[in-house]
Amino acid sequence: MRLAHLIFVHNNPMQLERLIRKIATGFSDIYIHIDKKIDKSEFDFLKIIPNVFFIENRISVNWANFTMVEAILCSLDEIVNLNKEYSHINFLSGQDYPLKNIFEFEKHLFNNPGKSFMQFISINKDLKDYKERLIKYNLGDWKIPFKYVIQDFINFVLPNRKIPNKLVPYGGSSWFSITPVAIKYVLEYLKNNPKVKQFFRYTWGADEIIFQTILFNSHLKDSIVNDNLRYIVFEEKSPNPKIFNLNDYDKLKASGKYFARKFSYNEDASILDLIDQNLNDLK
Repeated sequence: MRLAHLIFVHNNPMQLERLIRKIATGFSDIYIHIDKKIDKSEFDFLKIIPNVFFIENRISVNWANFTMVEAILCSLDEIVNLNKEYSHINFLSGQDYPLKNIFEFEKHLFNNPGKSFMQFISINKDLKDYKERLIKYNLGDWKIPFKYVIQDFINFVLPNRKIPNKLVPYGGSSWFSITPVAIKYVLEYLKNNPKVKQFFRYTWGADEIIFQTILFNSHLKDSIVNDNLRYIVFEEKSPNPKIFNLNDYDKLKASGKYFARKFSYNEDASILDLIDQNLNDLK
């Protein structure tokens, strides 16, 4: 049984190398998607690490816009089309870091071969602030002058959007560990339902909605565990996760999670050193 890690990066190859060396085992393959805006040659030195591969179909990603979803879908499609047998595909950013020995993480997934680990929350009941994303048009990926003026005008004159196929919307973190069966279902669903893909193309932060919504409206919903196995903290009034430092160590240790994000080599690498020194205690 094997595990695939998919890592999205746009900077800091040295931090990525540290992450890769921490999660690489004889039971895993690591796939790296480098934002197309970035010079790929900066990461070429990582090719010497066994079982490290680069995603060929790179996408230029605009934060919180549909290009992020496109990059995820293209990467996942590339991996599943290799026809390798993986228990799960574990989706990480280059600013993630393991809080436990990676063999414990692999064991957890290998012991749950049919389960996907993903945060999901009802948008209608518990994530009501996400509703604005679903009813308003987002033109963030458009490359035209005054696109946000045009966006405001469109949202002023047009009626609120409605999600296709009577889908019940769910949201949550876009970082997950899910089965190839679930991934293939999402890819096939979007291929067969272009209106759904078109709807999410104009949805802000679609990467935090599209996977949960499609899977939880499917026959696979009972195979989804509402836990993405990651410790992520959002500070008040900030759309971005907190960057952890030494002062957060006790909370990281107490989280019981297998991974955490975000960490920054440039801002505080010492927290990574402390995690490494005490890795066996982080259980």
